[in-house]
Order: sequence, then structure tokens, then C-alpha cells
Amino acid sequence: MCEKNEIVENPVGDQADGTQSDGQPAVPAMTTIERAEMLLEQDAAIRARVDGGASLEEAIDPSNKEFGPLAHPEQVQMRVAKRAMMLRDGINPYPVEVGVTHTIEQVRQAYDGRLEAGQETEDVVGVAGRVLFLRNAGGLCFVQLSAGDGTTIQGMISKKEIGADSLKRFKQLVDLGDHLYLHGRVIASKTGELSVFADEWRIAAKALQPLPALHKELNDDTRTRKPYLGMIADERVRNMVRNRSKAVASLRRTFDGHDFIEVETPMLQTVHGGAAARPFTTHMNAFDIDLYMRIAPELFLKRCLVGGIDRVFEINRDFRNEGVDATHAPEFTMVEAYQAYGNYDTIGQLTKELVQRTAMDVFGSLKVTLLDGTEYDFGGEWRTISMYDSLSEALGEQIVPNGGPDAPGTSVEHLGAIADKLGVERDDVENHGKLVEHLWEHFYEDKLYEPVFVRDFPVETSPLVKSHRSKPGVVEKWDLYVRGFELATGYSELNDPVVQRERFVAQAKDALAGDAEAMDIDEDFLEALGVGMPPAGGMGMGIDRLLIALTGATIRETITFPLVKPLNLQ
Repeated sequence: MCEKNEIVENPVGDQADGTQSDGQPAVPAMTTIERAEMLLEQDAAIRARVDGGASLEEAIDPSNKEFGPLAHPEQVQMRVAKRAMMLRDGINPYPVEVGVTHTIEQVRQAYDGRLEAGQETEDVVGVAGRVLFLRNAGGLCFVQLSAGDGTTIQGMISKKEIGADSLKRFKQLVDLGDHLYLHGRVIASKTGELSVFADEWRIAAKALQPLPALHKELNDDTRTRKPYLGMIADERVRNMVRNRSKAVASLRRTFDGHDFIEVETPMLQTVHGGAAARPFTTHMNAFDIDLYMRIAPELFLKRCLVGGIDRVFEINRDFRNEGVDATHAPEFTMVEAYQAYGNYDTIGQLTKELVQRTAMDVFGSLKVTLLDGTEYDFGGEWRTISMYDSLSEALGEQIVPNGGPDAPGTSVEHLGAIADKLGVERDDVENHGKLVEHLWEHFYEDKLYEPVFVRDFPVETSPLVKSHRSKPGVVEKWDLYVRGFELATGYSELNDPVVQRERFVAQAKDALAGDAEAMDIDEDFLEALGVGMPPAGGMGMGIDRLLIALTGATIRETITFPLVKPLNLQ
């Protein structure tokens, strides 16, 4: 077990003789503070040697004899030395501004396809971007600058234009990954490449860490742990960030078109509720109380309905202390919306519109191309199926909902026996509804490829949903399945405070019996319901899952900065 903040970079293990199992010297463990101080000492030593007149090669220690294996690698040392050289010569490696007059995209839009090979203009621009390609040879150097959106332009740095000394300094100081400013005329090279023929150059920000090999695909671990490298090196990562932003903007436009108001609800809550999920806990020092991180905004958005905000939505961050896989993350983004005098039918139509308009706004079509090259169609009519009817069909026997003492339905014992026979995993705390859902998921969950609404769930698993108007033992709830996973859920919302209290009590008893996902009794919410909440339809949809549905990515690929376990935790 490692102490807190300890860095362990010895994957092969130490031996009794002080070496690793591969024969190399053992790597010492260091706290984060110790290593940070050691790196600062190395930076200062390199700068002192540069200030003393040492060349770049003389300023660095490739073998790290002085500072050890956890110090800067040789490439980083060289860039630190170049930074020191700039400071010595009175050049700021990180200036406040450099005089940009045009974006790379603006230059492209103005001149692409309008210049013949070798044609020059007298139009002068100042552009800046990250150096992704560099060829230093003779009296003419070539550099490729990339804007944040991936748009590139070539820079040409000529000895005749900027002088021998400036060209020498360019070759000496500029590295791949640096942010570089070029001022000069817009021309087309002899090969027809749109270029800026520089009469001035400046480093806008010196990169001390080298870029990954841009001609190779980043591995998943690097792309996940260092998403900023993915944004630089991988067009798909950049596109995901932009498409996510477009999707959220589209959802807001659709809600606005239906007169919904966006609100914000608390992330820190004294009672966790709004979904069946295991919460994260934290402690508030000022009040000396334990709090829960929000698992859903539902109970607060319903308070808005009580208060007279009849159409309300929130795009919110939620936290669930559960498993992690291709469609689940501990921290995720969800949209929830509630409409007074609606029900699960009307909110289902709204959800379909939200998904379809997002597809159109992001990709321009209801037929989207997934990452594996296949097409998926969000158009047409979306199918609906009944949970109980479809389960009965799969089992070849009628499964009857639990309608109460006078109509108990299919027994827990019989459902449990079916689950055991099929090898379906069972919960520690079971009831009729949980077993029905587990059995249904066994047959259908990953097999519903086309968009389909699965309707009418067991009452035991849906404590916030209104009972079905004509079917005892079920509630007016649907789950929307797309490509084999649940994308969204919708309810006819329960607004009877007496029934809601009964449901909360049943949940609280499940929690006492060991159900970590069961809700607690929220008396403040019950009091709000007592003031009177109108009949309403409500829906919730994961933004991350919407991007999964639209692109075929995993949830980690849709989240810009996914949570990952630190490498130094053993």
C-alpha cells in the first residue's frame, strides 16, 4: 500500500540488491512535492548553465546522472534549455500577444483555389498556430501551422527575407508542438501550397513536452488520460468535442421552441433521490453534515412544477457510484425535462423530436454514419412494445403484474426459479418488479437495435411514476432503446403525495434490507407535492449516451475529460 501522493514508477519491482528485475537500477519512490521540487532544481540547473554560456547540448544531462530516473527526459531537458536561452536573450517564451491579424481558417477561406502555383500577393497577414511539421534545410525552412480546429497552413521562412541570424535562431529554437506566429505575405509555393512567406516569426508559446508521433494512431490509454493530446493528434477527438457542443445547443433550441425554461438545481443534496442509484457522499464542514452528490435532478425540477413553472428542463452533471463500462461513467451529463399537463405519451413524442433534431443539427441527416462505417437511421416511426407482453412471449408463459393483495400476479418464488434456470443474476434484495426487469433484460436489453419504446414497467421499480390508468401493477413509464442500450426514460409523473409517501417507505425498507440503490424518504419533497403538482410528463436522457447513439463511440470517447484511475494508485 502506497502512502498518499506517492509516485511509484517501478513496474518491474525492486530486488534485494537494489536493482529492478530487469537488471536496471531501482527507481526510488517520491512524493509529488519531492518530485516537483526536484524538477524545479533541474530547470534551474539547466538555466544556470545556459546563462553561463553553455550550448544547448552542454546544458543538458541525457543520462540524468545528477537528478535520477524521475527527472526530465532528454527531449524535455532540451526544450527547457531553449526556454532558458530565450530568457537569457530577453525573449519572452510566453508573450501576452503576438499581433495576430487573421485566423488560419480566414486565410484559407480567402485564398484557397485562387492562387496558381508560384503566384504571390502583396497581402500581409499575421497568423499563429501549433507547429505540426518542420523541415529545416538550407536557406529555406518549411513549417506547418495548425489551428485548434485542425485547419492548417504552410509557413515559409527564407534566409533572404529574414536574414541569416534570424533563420539560425529559428532552426535552433523552434520545435514541433510550439505555438508559432508568422507575419508575411500570402503566396502559393512552387508546388501550389497556400503559404505565408514570413518576414517575421515569434514563438507564441514554447512547448516543453514533445508531441506524440502524429503519423501513428494514439492508443486508447493516452487518448483517455491525456485528451488534450487526442485533440491535437486525432481529428475524431476534435470532432467529438464540437459535435457534443452542437448536440447540447440543439437540445436547448428544441426546448426553447416548446417554451421550456432552463433552471439549475443543487448538486449537493441532503437526501439522495430521483433515481435508483448508489450515490457518492461528501462532507460539508460549514454545517458539519454529510451530503450526497446529485444522482438526478428530478425531485427539484418537480418542485418547479409545483411553483408554477409548467415547462422546465435542466442539462445537468450527475454522479453515480456504480460500475464503469462502455455506456456507464461515474460522472456524466443528463438532460431532464418536465411538462405540466403532459404524460408519458406526449413526453415520448418530445423525446423523439429532441433526438431527431439533434441528428439533423449535428450531422444534417436522420441517417448517421457510425465510427465502424455502418449507417443508423433515426427516421420513420419508432416501435413500442410492452415489457410484460414481450417477456411473456419470450418465456412462453404469461407473466402477470403484481396488482396488490387481491391480485398478487406471478410470484417472486416462480420468477426466481425462472431466473435461476436461465442463469440470470439476482439481487440481494428482490421483489417482483426487479425480477421481471432482470428477466426482460436477459432476453431483450442488447437486442433492440432499431429505436423502440419499451412501455409499462413494474410498480416496485418505479417509485416516482404514476400507476397505469388501466393496468393494475404497472406504471406509465417507458425506456427508449437505441442500438441495444437504454438512451432515455419517460414517465407520467406521480403527483399524489399519499401514494408517493407509500412508495418512499417501501424504498426505505429496501434500503434497510441492504439495497444500496433504493431511495430515502424526502419529506421536503412530499411537503411540496402536498402544495399541489399538476399532472405532468417527464423525461431524462444521457447526453453522453446520445453521442454514443449518434456516433458509435464509447462513453469515454464522448466525455471530453473522463475520470480514469491514476497510474500511481496500487
